[in-house]
Amino acid sequence: MRRWTQFLLCLLLSGSIWLIHNLSQTYTGVVNVSVVAHSGLKGRASASRSAVSIGARCSATGFRLLRLKHQRRDAQVDIHEEDLVPAGGDRYTVSAAEMAKYSSEIFGEGVDLVTFLNQNYSFEFVPENFKSVPVRAVYSASFKPQYTAAAPMSVTPDSVIVYGDDAKLATVDVVLTKALSFNDLSKSVGGVVKLVPVNGLRMSEKDVTWSLEVVRYVELHSDVSIGVRNVPAGVSLSVYPSRTQATFLCRFPTRGDPAGTCEFYVDYDEFIKSDSGRVVARADNVPPYVIEWRLGQELFDCMVREDAQ
Repeated sequence: MRRWTQFLLCLLLSGSIWLIHNLSQTYTGVVNVSVVAHSGLKGRASASRSAVSIGARCSATGFRLLRLKHQRRDAQVDIHEEDLVPAGGDRYTVSAAEMAKYSSEIFGEGVDLVTFLNQNYSFEFVPENFKSVPVRAVYSASFKPQYTAAAPMSVTPDSVIVYGDDAKLATVDVVLTKALSFNDLSKSVGGVVKLVPVNGLRMSEKDVTWSLEVVRYVELHSDVSIGVRNVPAGVSLSVYPSRTQATFLCRFPTRGDPAGTCEFYVDYDEFIKSDSGRVVARADNVPPYVIEWRLGQELFDCMVREDAQ
């Protein structure tokens, strides 16, 4: 009885060794994998409505081929929009040549694709309600003396597509970034920041690239006059005070006196719409090297009179 037990154990061991040896060899066989496609098609769902069976002849170890043949889980594959060709209605096709780029995502590592069994594969992406909204950077920054931001922080992309039901879409006018904070800046900075998720909605992007240009500046002061524009014939508009001090923040080194080209004025059309008769002055012909300008006062008193006939 003992010898029979030893014999059976040896037989089982040798069979296991034989099986492991054979399954470790490389074979070529046909496998079928269920694939759910994901994409960023504008106005469409992010995932295909249903899984599509992808059949192919592949080369791999026996272990890997066996695993693929018994795989019950759908493969989740991100497919680039340019590889999806509209085929009418909600259907989009991917050619076998383009699908080959995603073979590792479909079949896994260690599996070599020999050929697909079909020339193309079709996925269905249903429409979704959407709208485009701007992205607003949320940040605070302080600078070393004589340094400042050349412009507000820029983000790329500067807008995203938001998907969801119409009622929720109507409540969203802007998408915010996670808050950024900087101290004592003296050089430009940039990076990637995540967007704040909007409850119940899907966004086309999860993060954006941001940049903040920091420059050295020099501060210049000039006494400037305040003119008027768009005054109709037969009417005179007087501005008080007619002169004020202007402060210019200019990129260093400065290229000249901006007061020589800047024109400050009050717009008659804005005066007419004003209830108080006080109007904000505007500027024109501001040189590109001027980062920021401000006047000694924000509002100017205006008085209108009709000219004598």
